[in-house]
Amino acid sequence: MTEKDQTSGTPACAAEDTHSHAALLEEIRHELPDDNTLYDLADLFKIFGDTTRVKILYALFESELCVCALAELLDVSQSAVSHQLRVLKDAELVTRRRDGKTIYYSLADEHVRAIIEMGFEHITEE
Repeated sequence: MTEKDQTSGTPACAAEDTHSHAALLEEIRHELPDDNTLYDLADLFKIFGDTTRVKILYALFESELCVCALAELLDVSQSAVSHQLRVLKDAELVTRRRDGKTIYYSLADEHVRAIIEMGFEHITEE
């Protein structure tokens, strides 16, 4: 009888198996990004872990908006919106433009929209 992996329930490699994973693993190691790049990717996905930030990004799908408009739309304080916009700007997910005393925010590029759309599609597929 084959041993089962404790976490996934799939058959685990037994010590007496004679097959080798060396070639496959070497190929995968060659394709893996370096650790710093993977840390950056993990940090990017952490940004999407806050509902207010995701709402802000969704709102910016439609139009560039100022802090007060976003605060009114989301029914949160301007301070809270400003904080989240700073996080999004630092992650290069939004950009800003000044018009007099007002700063307008918009999505940094189409990649931001694509990331959210793909995530939404993934969670809503049946």
